[in-house]
Amino acid sequence: MHGDGDIWVFGYGSLMWNPGFPYEEVRPAHLHGYHRAFCLYSEHYRGTPERRGLVLGLDRGGSCRGRAFRVAAAEAEAAIAYLIKREMFGHAVDVYELRWLAVSLRDADQADATAQAACFVVNREHDHYAGKLSPEQTAEIIAGASGQSGSNREYLANTIAHLDELGIADGPLHRLQRLVSRAD
Repeated sequence: MHGDGDIWVFGYGSLMWNPGFPYEEVRPAHLHGYHRAFCLYSEHYRGTPERRGLVLGLDRGGSCRGRAFRVAAAEAEAAIAYLIKREMFGHAVDVYELRWLAVSLRDADQADATAQAACFVVNREHDHYAGKLSPEQTAEIIAGASGQSGSNREYLANTIAHLDELGIADGPLHRLQRLVSRAD
């Protein structure tokens, strides 16, 4: 755990619209030094061992817009335990690393503040780390993969729809969706 008070959790994918833990407050957030990318192979949720799909991870470089959730101190330990189970064991074990990183938070008055937030970043040493694939390679994988949670196409479309709904622009994902639709 990080400290003994309230904590912040940074969401860049499904955590933004489906956190799964109680929180006191949510704010738009910006993480520098990491970006949202389809950089992790999925052999269960969005693919199979024979035809792996891809899921999102926070990878080094760039920046990422998302949402930060303030979790009350009394709920912090349970929230982190839930997230570790969801993010680190729900996929391949240790595919993500929990790091406490500085995020910029925007309040209702559009003023910025900085907080340390729990962030789940990719473990580049894990064998499910896909590395930096070209947009064309990524689109080809997404276009043809499907797993127990549905198709990789659905995952991409759902992510984009939620980001758009939250007002979080992600041009690379929109470009990727156009490439995937051409893969038919």
